[in-house]
Amino acid sequence: MNEFLGFLVNGLSLGAIYALIALGFVMIFKATSVMNFAHGSIVLLGAYVVGRTHDEVGFWWAALLGVLAAAAAAALVDLIVLRHARRADLGTLAILTIGVDTLLSTELTREMGTAILDAGAPWGTSTVHLGGTSVPLSRLVAALVAVVVVAVLWAVFRFTHWGVRMRAAAEDGTTAALMGIRLGRVAAGAWAIAGVLAALAGVFLTSFPSPGISPAAGVTALAAVPAWVLGGFDSFPGAVVGGLVIGVVTALSAGYQDHLLFLGRDLAQVAPYAVMFLVLLVRPSGLFGSKEFARV
Repeated sequence: MNEFLGFLVNGLSLGAIYALIALGFVMIFKATSVMNFAHGSIVLLGAYVVGRTHDEVGFWWAALLGVLAAAAAAALVDLIVLRHARRADLGTLAILTIGVDTLLSTELTREMGTAILDAGAPWGTSTVHLGGTSVPLSRLVAALVAVVVVAVLWAVFRFTHWGVRMRAAAEDGTTAALMGIRLGRVAAGAWAIAGVLAALAGVFLTSFPSPGISPAAGVTALAAVPAWVLGGFDSFPGAVVGGLVIGVVTALSAGYQDHLLFLGRDLAQVAPYAVMFLVLLVRPSGLFGSKEFARV
Protein backbone atom coordinates (compact mmCIF):
# COMPACT_ATOMS: atom_id res chain seq x y z
CA MET A 1 0.00 0.00 0.00
CA ASN A 2 2.85 2.42 0.82
CA GLU A 3 4.37 1.66 -2.57
CA PHE A 4 1.07 2.33 -4.32
CA LEU A 5 0.54 5.60 -2.43
CA GLY A 6 4.05 6.66 -3.36
CA PHE A 7 3.39 6.06 -7.05
CA LEU A 8 0.04 7.85 -6.75
CA VAL A 9 1.48 10.97 -5.13
CA ASN A 10 4.35 11.16 -7.61
CA GLY A 11 1.88 10.64 -10.45
CA LEU A 12 -0.33 13.49 -9.27
CA SER A 13 2.67 15.82 -8.96
CA LEU A 14 3.83 14.85 -12.47
CA GLY A 15 0.27 15.38 -13.66
CA ALA A 16 0.41 18.98 -12.45
CA ILE A 17 3.21 19.63 -14.96
CA TYR A 18 1.23 17.93 -17.73
CA ALA A 19 -1.75 20.07 -16.75
CA LEU A 20 0.26 23.28 -17.28
CA ILE A 21 1.24 22.11 -20.76
CA ALA A 22 -2.29 20.94 -21.59
CA LEU A 23 -3.68 24.33 -20.50
CA GLY A 24 -1.52 25.92 -23.19
CA PHE A 25 -2.99 23.59 -25.82
CA VAL A 26 -6.51 24.46 -24.66
CA MET A 27 -5.79 28.19 -24.60
CA ILE A 28 -4.79 28.26 -28.27
CA PHE A 29 -7.48 25.86 -29.43
CA LYS A 30 -10.19 27.77 -27.60
CA ALA A 31 -9.15 31.09 -29.14
CA THR A 32 -8.26 29.99 -32.67
CA SER A 33 -9.36 26.34 -33.13
CA VAL A 34 -5.75 25.55 -34.09
CA MET A 35 -4.05 22.38 -32.88
CA ASN A 36 -0.65 23.70 -31.88
CA PHE A 37 1.94 20.96 -32.33
CA ALA A 38 4.74 23.52 -31.86
CA HIS A 39 4.03 23.65 -28.14
CA GLY A 40 6.75 21.13 -27.29
CA SER A 41 9.49 23.27 -28.86
CA ILE A 42 8.15 26.35 -27.03
CA VAL A 43 8.48 24.41 -23.75
CA LEU A 44 12.07 23.57 -24.71
CA LEU A 45 12.80 27.21 -25.63
CA GLY A 46 11.65 28.51 -22.25
CA ALA A 47 13.73 25.92 -20.40
CA TYR A 48 16.75 26.59 -22.63
CA VAL A 49 16.73 30.33 -21.88
CA VAL A 50 16.60 29.58 -18.16
CA GLY A 51 19.47 27.10 -18.45
CA ARG A 52 21.65 29.53 -20.38
CA THR A 53 21.09 32.62 -18.22
CA HIS A 54 20.62 31.55 -14.60
CA ASP A 55 24.38 31.63 -13.84
CA GLU A 56 24.61 35.29 -14.88
CA VAL A 57 21.35 36.77 -13.61
CA GLY A 58 20.09 34.27 -11.02
CA PHE A 59 17.31 31.74 -11.33
CA TRP A 60 14.30 34.01 -10.83
CA TRP A 61 15.41 36.58 -13.40
CA ALA A 62 16.32 33.72 -15.73
CA ALA A 63 12.85 32.25 -15.25
CA LEU A 64 11.34 35.63 -16.14
CA LEU A 65 13.50 35.80 -19.28
CA GLY A 66 12.42 32.27 -20.19
CA VAL A 67 8.76 33.19 -19.77
CA LEU A 68 9.15 36.33 -21.90
CA ALA A 69 11.07 34.46 -24.61
CA ALA A 70 8.48 31.68 -24.81
CA ALA A 71 5.58 34.15 -24.82
CA ALA A 72 7.20 36.21 -27.59
CA ALA A 73 8.03 33.13 -29.67
CA ALA A 74 4.49 31.78 -29.36
CA ALA A 75 2.96 35.13 -30.31
CA LEU A 76 5.30 35.39 -33.31
CA VAL A 77 4.17 31.97 -34.54
CA ASP A 78 0.66 33.38 -34.72
CA LEU A 79 1.62 36.79 -36.12
CA ILE A 80 4.19 35.71 -38.70
CA VAL A 81 3.16 32.20 -39.70
CA LEU A 82 -0.50 31.49 -39.03
CA ARG A 83 -1.83 35.01 -39.61
CA HIS A 84 -0.69 34.86 -43.23
CA ALA A 85 -2.44 31.53 -43.72
CA ARG A 86 -5.67 32.49 -41.97
CA ARG A 87 -7.80 31.35 -44.91
CA ALA A 88 -6.27 27.88 -44.90
CA ASP A 89 -8.21 25.00 -43.39
CA LEU A 90 -7.46 23.85 -39.86
CA GLY A 91 -5.59 20.79 -41.08
CA THR A 92 -3.15 22.98 -43.00
CA LEU A 93 -2.64 25.23 -39.96
CA ALA A 94 -1.90 22.19 -37.78
CA ILE A 95 0.70 21.02 -40.31
CA LEU A 96 2.26 24.50 -40.25
CA THR A 97 2.72 24.23 -36.49
CA ILE A 98 4.46 20.88 -37.02
CA GLY A 99 6.86 22.65 -39.39
CA VAL A 100 7.49 25.39 -36.82
CA ASP A 101 8.14 22.76 -34.16
CA THR A 102 10.65 20.99 -36.39
CA LEU A 103 12.53 24.19 -37.24
CA LEU A 104 12.65 25.53 -33.70
CA SER A 105 13.55 22.22 -32.04
CA THR A 106 16.26 21.59 -34.65
CA GLU A 107 17.83 25.00 -34.00
CA LEU A 108 17.69 24.53 -30.22
CA THR A 109 19.21 21.07 -30.57
CA ARG A 110 22.03 22.54 -32.65
CA GLU A 111 22.65 25.18 -29.98
CA MET A 112 22.71 22.69 -27.11
CA GLY A 113 24.54 19.88 -28.86
CA THR A 114 25.01 16.93 -26.53
CA ALA A 115 25.24 19.06 -23.39
CA ILE A 116 22.65 18.74 -20.62
CA LEU A 117 22.05 22.14 -19.03
CA ASP A 118 21.31 22.59 -15.35
CA ALA A 119 17.97 24.27 -14.71
CA GLY A 120 19.47 26.09 -11.71
CA ALA A 121 16.25 25.85 -9.70
CA PRO A 122 16.61 26.81 -6.00
CA TRP A 123 14.84 23.63 -4.82
CA GLY A 124 17.66 21.51 -6.29
CA THR A 125 17.33 17.82 -5.43
CA SER A 126 15.31 18.38 -2.25
CA THR A 127 12.54 15.93 -1.44
CA VAL A 128 9.58 16.03 0.93
CA HIS A 129 8.46 12.99 2.90
CA LEU A 130 4.72 12.42 2.74
CA GLY A 131 3.71 9.40 4.77
CA GLY A 132 5.89 6.57 3.59
CA THR A 133 7.00 8.15 0.32
CA SER A 134 9.37 10.87 -0.85
CA VAL A 135 8.27 13.44 -3.43
CA PRO A 136 10.66 15.85 -5.19
CA LEU A 137 10.08 19.38 -3.93
CA SER A 138 10.03 20.58 -7.55
CA ARG A 139 6.92 18.49 -8.21
CA LEU A 140 5.13 19.93 -5.18
CA VAL A 141 6.01 23.47 -6.27
CA ALA A 142 4.71 22.59 -9.74
CA ALA A 143 1.42 21.44 -8.23
CA LEU A 144 1.11 24.68 -6.26
CA VAL A 145 1.89 26.75 -9.36
CA ALA A 146 -0.69 24.78 -11.36
CA VAL A 147 -3.36 25.57 -8.75
CA VAL A 148 -2.49 29.27 -8.81
CA VAL A 149 -2.44 29.36 -12.62
CA VAL A 150 -5.87 27.72 -12.87
CA ALA A 151 -7.29 30.20 -10.35
CA VAL A 152 -5.78 33.18 -12.20
CA LEU A 153 -7.03 31.96 -15.58
CA TRP A 154 -10.51 31.44 -14.17
CA ALA A 155 -10.52 34.97 -12.74
CA VAL A 156 -9.23 36.45 -16.01
CA PHE A 157 -11.89 34.73 -18.11
CA ARG A 158 -14.62 35.51 -15.61
CA PHE A 159 -13.96 39.12 -14.65
CA THR A 160 -11.82 40.88 -17.29
CA HIS A 161 -12.76 42.46 -20.63
CA TRP A 162 -10.12 40.37 -22.39
CA GLY A 163 -11.65 37.24 -20.90
CA VAL A 164 -15.08 38.21 -22.19
CA ARG A 165 -13.63 38.84 -25.65
CA MET A 166 -11.85 35.50 -25.52
CA ARG A 167 -15.04 33.65 -24.62
CA ALA A 168 -16.98 35.49 -27.32
CA ALA A 169 -14.37 34.65 -29.95
CA ALA A 170 -14.42 31.02 -28.88
CA GLU A 171 -18.22 30.80 -29.02
CA ASP A 172 -18.74 32.52 -32.38
CA GLY A 173 -15.80 34.30 -34.00
CA THR A 174 -17.85 35.82 -36.83
CA THR A 175 -20.40 37.39 -34.50
CA ALA A 176 -17.64 38.55 -32.15
CA ALA A 177 -15.87 40.29 -35.06
CA LEU A 178 -19.11 42.00 -36.09
CA MET A 179 -19.43 43.26 -32.51
CA GLY A 180 -16.05 44.97 -32.77
CA ILE A 181 -13.84 42.37 -31.12
CA ARG A 182 -10.44 42.19 -32.80
CA LEU A 183 -9.89 38.50 -33.25
CA GLY A 184 -6.23 38.99 -34.18
CA ARG A 185 -5.45 40.56 -30.81
CA VAL A 186 -7.37 37.85 -28.98
CA ALA A 187 -5.44 35.15 -30.87
CA ALA A 188 -2.03 36.78 -30.25
CA GLY A 189 -2.83 37.16 -26.56
CA ALA A 190 -3.88 33.52 -26.31
CA TRP A 191 -0.66 32.37 -27.98
CA ALA A 192 1.42 34.55 -25.66
CA ILE A 193 -0.30 33.16 -22.54
CA ALA A 194 0.21 29.64 -23.87
CA GLY A 195 3.91 30.49 -24.20
CA VAL A 196 4.00 31.60 -20.56
CA LEU A 197 2.42 28.30 -19.50
CA ALA A 198 4.92 26.40 -21.66
CA ALA A 199 7.89 28.14 -20.04
CA LEU A 200 6.58 27.46 -16.53
CA ALA A 201 6.07 23.80 -17.39
CA GLY A 202 9.54 23.65 -18.95
CA VAL A 203 11.18 24.82 -15.72
CA PHE A 204 9.53 22.05 -13.70
CA LEU A 205 9.81 19.42 -16.42
CA THR A 206 13.61 19.81 -16.48
CA SER A 207 14.09 20.09 -12.71
CA PHE A 208 14.93 17.15 -10.44
CA PRO A 209 14.25 14.22 -10.86
CA SER A 210 14.88 15.06 -14.52
CA PRO A 211 18.63 15.04 -15.38
CA GLY A 212 18.39 18.57 -16.76
CA ILE A 213 17.65 20.51 -19.94
CA SER A 214 18.22 18.58 -23.15
CA PRO A 215 16.50 18.39 -26.56
CA ALA A 216 14.50 15.45 -25.21
CA ALA A 217 12.49 17.89 -23.07
CA GLY A 218 10.51 19.01 -26.10
CA VAL A 219 9.53 15.44 -26.91
CA THR A 220 8.69 14.76 -23.26
CA ALA A 221 6.42 17.80 -23.24
CA LEU A 222 4.32 16.25 -26.01
CA ALA A 223 3.39 13.52 -23.52
CA ALA A 224 0.80 16.08 -22.39
CA VAL A 225 -1.08 15.66 -25.69
CA PRO A 226 -3.03 12.66 -24.30
CA ALA A 227 -3.94 14.81 -21.28
CA TRP A 228 -5.26 17.55 -23.56
CA VAL A 229 -7.25 15.18 -25.76
CA LEU A 230 -8.51 13.15 -22.80
CA GLY A 231 -9.83 16.20 -20.95
CA GLY A 232 -11.36 17.82 -24.03
CA PHE A 233 -9.88 20.11 -26.65
CA ASP A 234 -11.62 23.25 -25.36
CA SER A 235 -11.90 22.58 -21.62
CA PHE A 236 -9.69 24.18 -18.98
CA PRO A 237 -10.98 21.88 -16.20
CA GLY A 238 -10.49 18.99 -18.61
CA ALA A 239 -6.83 19.95 -19.09
CA VAL A 240 -6.28 19.77 -15.33
CA VAL A 241 -8.13 16.49 -14.86
CA GLY A 242 -6.53 15.01 -17.98
CA GLY A 243 -3.07 16.03 -16.77
CA LEU A 244 -3.60 14.42 -13.38
CA VAL A 245 -5.01 11.22 -14.90
CA ILE A 246 -2.15 10.86 -17.39
CA GLY A 247 0.41 11.63 -14.67
CA VAL A 248 -0.97 8.89 -12.44
CA VAL A 249 -1.20 6.40 -15.32
CA THR A 250 2.41 7.13 -16.27
CA ALA A 251 3.69 6.78 -12.70
CA LEU A 252 1.80 3.55 -12.03
CA SER A 253 2.88 2.03 -15.37
CA ALA A 254 6.52 2.86 -14.66
CA GLY A 255 6.32 1.72 -11.04
CA TYR A 256 4.78 -1.67 -11.82
CA GLN A 257 6.68 -2.21 -15.06
CA ASP A 258 8.42 -5.34 -13.75
CA HIS A 259 5.05 -6.93 -12.97
CA LEU A 260 3.62 -6.10 -16.40
CA LEU A 261 6.36 -7.34 -18.71
CA PHE A 262 3.81 -9.43 -20.60
CA LEU A 263 2.49 -6.13 -21.97
CA GLY A 264 5.92 -5.20 -23.31
CA ARG A 265 8.67 -2.86 -22.20
CA ASP A 266 8.39 0.94 -22.00
CA LEU A 267 4.76 0.56 -20.96
CA ALA A 268 4.82 3.98 -19.30
CA GLN A 269 5.28 5.62 -22.71
CA VAL A 270 2.37 3.73 -24.27
CA ALA A 271 -0.15 3.59 -21.41
CA PRO A 272 -1.26 7.28 -21.62
CA TYR A 273 -2.17 6.87 -25.29
CA ALA A 274 -3.98 3.61 -24.54
CA VAL A 275 -6.07 5.34 -21.87
CA MET A 276 -6.77 8.23 -24.25
CA PHE A 277 -7.84 5.80 -26.96
CA LEU A 278 -10.21 3.91 -24.66
CA VAL A 279 -11.86 7.11 -23.37
CA LEU A 280 -12.31 8.51 -26.88
CA LEU A 281 -14.05 5.31 -27.96
CA VAL A 282 -16.74 6.10 -25.38
CA ARG A 283 -16.67 9.90 -25.50
CA PRO A 284 -15.06 11.25 -28.71
CA SER A 285 -15.00 14.86 -27.47
CA GLY A 286 -13.06 13.94 -24.33
CA LEU A 287 -14.22 13.95 -20.73
CA PHE A 288 -15.16 17.64 -20.63
CA GLY A 289 -15.23 18.65 -24.31
CA SER A 290 -18.27 20.71 -25.24
CA LYS A 291 -18.77 19.04 -28.60
CA GLU A 292 -17.01 16.84 -31.10
CA PHE A 293 -14.34 18.55 -33.17
CA ALA A 294 -12.65 17.57 -36.42
CA ARG A 295 -9.35 15.86 -35.62
CA VAL A 296 -6.09 15.94 -37.52
